[in-house]
Amino acid sequence: MKDAHGRQVTGRISWRRFAALSVPALACTAALGIALANGALAASFAVSGQQFKVSADRLTGDGFAQYGSVDANARGDLLPVAVTAIKSAELHSLCQSVVTHLPVIGDISLNLSAGTGKTPVKADDLFVDATQLSGNASFHRIEIGRDASTLTKGPDGAQGLQDLFAQQADDVAIDHLRQTAWATNAGTFRLSGLSMKVSKGKKECF
Repeated sequence: MKDAHGRQVTGRISWRRFAALSVPALACTAALGIALANGALAASFAVSGQQFKVSADRLTGDGFAQYGSVDANARGDLLPVAVTAIKSAELHSLCQSVVTHLPVIGDISLNLSAGTGKTPVKADDLFVDATQLSGNASFHRIEIGRDASTLTKGPDGAQGLQDLFAQQADDVAIDHLRQTAWATNAGTFRLSGLSMKVSKGKKECF
């Protein structure tokens, strides 16, 4: 490389500047890794490389908490998520779908439905690690902006890292729920009228 006077200049790195930029990033990555190893983050298992979609006509729940966290896949990649945790939940007309693309065959869809009759799907100690959520929601006694490490209204263990943003409420109701997630955990999960289908093509809940 030549300077403005045509003289050859050898490329050099400002190690002081490089260190100033890289140390905070490395420290953040290390902190996330340590927290993950200690079970402080969302992942209790390695998530797959595919997100799935969930929809429901209505979700109601007691003991709601929501906070940011991280999942990890089998390669060790960290995946940011918003954890929604509910002590006890009911879901009406639940749909869950995931689409897998296979060579030669093409798209294969796995669809699950439950709670379409009078008996809803019921879950206790429900944790959903989501990347997208929409619907018409209402809360009672909601606290927005609470430190994630001090949450008390959700299930046991529903807490995030200190200083991070979180919210909680006595109860929650969401109509026309639409959600994309990496993982779901529950202490118990009771699916009335369960139906599962595998078919060719792309057939998603929404």
